[in-house]
Amino acid sequence: MELLDAHLIPAVDGVAFGLLLFVVAAGLSLAFGTAGVLNLSHGTLYAIGAYTGAELSDGTWGGLALGLAAGTAAACVAGAGLSAATAPLARRGHLAQALLTFGLALIGGDLLIQFFGADELPVRVPEALDSSVTLLGHRYPAYRLCFIVMAVLLAAFGTWVLTRTRMGAAVRAAADDPQMLAATGHSPRAVHTGVLAAAGALAGAAGVLGAPIIGPGPGTSETVLMLSLVVVVLGGLRSLWATFFAAVAVGEVQTLGVSVAPELAPYLLFAAMAAVLVLRSRFAEPTGAGAGHGSEASGPDPVARLRGLLAGRPAGRAAEGPLPGRKRSPAWPARLPGRAAWWQAAPLLVLLVVLISLPALLDAYSISLAGSALALGLLAVSVTILTGYAGLPTLGQTAPFAVGAYATANLADAGWTVGPVQLVLSALAAAVFAAVVGPAVIRARGTTVLMITLAIGELTGAVVNQLKSVTGGADGLVGFPATRALWGGEGMLEESELYNYALVVAVVAVALTLLVLRSPAGKLLTGTRGAEARMRASGHPVGRYLLVAHICAGALAGVGGSLMVTVQQYLSPADVGFEIAAFALLAVVIGGTTSVIGALLGAGLIVATRDWVAGSWPGHGPLLLGVLFVATVYVLPRGLAGLRGGSGGGPSSDAPRPPDQPPPAPTPSPAGKVSP
Repeated sequence: MELLDAHLIPAVDGVAFGLLLFVVAAGLSLAFGTAGVLNLSHGTLYAIGAYTGAELSDGTWGGLALGLAAGTAAACVAGAGLSAATAPLARRGHLAQALLTFGLALIGGDLLIQFFGADELPVRVPEALDSSVTLLGHRYPAYRLCFIVMAVLLAAFGTWVLTRTRMGAAVRAAADDPQMLAATGHSPRAVHTGVLAAAGALAGAAGVLGAPIIGPGPGTSETVLMLSLVVVVLGGLRSLWATFFAAVAVGEVQTLGVSVAPELAPYLLFAAMAAVLVLRSRFAEPTGAGAGHGSEASGPDPVARLRGLLAGRPAGRAAEGPLPGRKRSPAWPARLPGRAAWWQAAPLLVLLVVLISLPALLDAYSISLAGSALALGLLAVSVTILTGYAGLPTLGQTAPFAVGAYATANLADAGWTVGPVQLVLSALAAAVFAAVVGPAVIRARGTTVLMITLAIGELTGAVVNQLKSVTGGADGLVGFPATRALWGGEGMLEESELYNYALVVAVVAVALTLLVLRSPAGKLLTGTRGAEARMRASGHPVGRYLLVAHICAGALAGVGGSLMVTVQQYLSPADVGFEIAAFALLAVVIGGTTSVIGALLGAGLIVATRDWVAGSWPGHGPLLLGVLFVATVYVLPRGLAGLRGGSGGGPSSDAPRPPDQPPPAPTPSPAGKVSP
């Protein structure tokens, strides 16, 4: 009884916190499970309601009602706008949706700060609720008890609407059989818009009512989004009551868990999320019957359409070459024998010449940014291996990236300052890490891979913040000795020295990567993406291929992390957080998901936008990056590689290929050979 009495208040707090997450997660579950939209801007919808409610709150019932109405309406309108924004991506799959909505979240977060300021806003509630009541001998805030009652009523009302009304039947039909819904005279498009508007309204209402619990301020939207994703994963998409109980469990872990087991609390949520996802994937056969486990339907490509119009060809044939019966145009040199190798190598040579000449053209600060871009570029190339070649879209490559980075920082602090030694040991540590977590990743497919890798990345972030003796915690690491390029040399301190070192490492790493991807091993890897069922039927150990790819990609990410520490000479948790994972995935999409060189160019564009262009408009870096996310998804669905024209020379080359189309599958044989 004494133990129960000591933890009574945290337990009740956990119920209130969990019910707040339930209201938010119900909207996220509705958007994903019914409308099919993976909305990474859902936390921003909550923030819209929270900021609006806090701004209009004046401590009266009228102020609370006005804030609730305005915040809910604003988020509802934003949700309807999200429906219009995601409509062109209906056939592009969840990866494009995730990038678009993350970009919109960056834009929305920047605009909210411009309107309401960067400080956390105070929230005033009516005087009757701004008091305490006696609960089993303890004083407890009256507002939180009131919120618990409102959330339970909302859960009951939502269940009744979805299961007992015509509106709920239309929503369920839109998710299960939109063709049948259209045959009954209802518009699936209108239902889709209504669902996202309702999801936004739920998030906005939760923001207004939950502002006294999770107040509006920097980091609010990301915190709410991450916790809501955990709730949705644990509760599933089939039952609102399952989401309800999952939210309460998450709330208890966040509050009661901190008081009972504070050393374990930071790991429990994402560990549970990863475990549930892995168990679900274990009981489901991997997809891949014919279409390839990494494929998504292709949407219209505005760049290809424009190129086709300018060339006098229909848009559908813009990437197929000249029409039958016509002479081949000089615009298709990649098709001519003897010139294909030069056409494919030309971008590499041009890029290398530009990179070598940068120290003579840029100032010291810009040179240091170029070195950081090379480090991020290696991380992006590792994402390309998994997303473009293995068909495993990932949001967790910052985990091995962090392992390599902290390994290098600690090696330098221990006196191991020789660059090649740091690189080899960091790559080895990251490869071991990837081998340990790999079995949890390679069995899953599609969106499940995104969620599992996201959980792994967040768990790694929790370790970084908790293991202060190794990582420095939130303060990071700084002051370790500079790296020496070779044995017997001096530590590199000048920006030009660091850049040249980073360039040599990046060139060697990329060259090795291209050699492997163009080898028979690379063809086998892309075969698992394009025709997994055929590969398995031919006796190929697909799981082993994917695990080896995951380990190699992890080692490459570790090299990128090591390089980042060498160039920056400091390391903080923000350098290996969720935003960097999203940036790496964006770099891959910018370049084209099967283009190694495109990933490097995409990373350079992101660093230039975030640190160089934003320097002339201080405080608006997230806005510029958000615009870059949105523009990339809409304008370059095939990435920069698609601008070269043609359909590419197969996965073993660095030629362009649509990011949402599987690569041509090699013809496997039981002996393990690949025929062209």
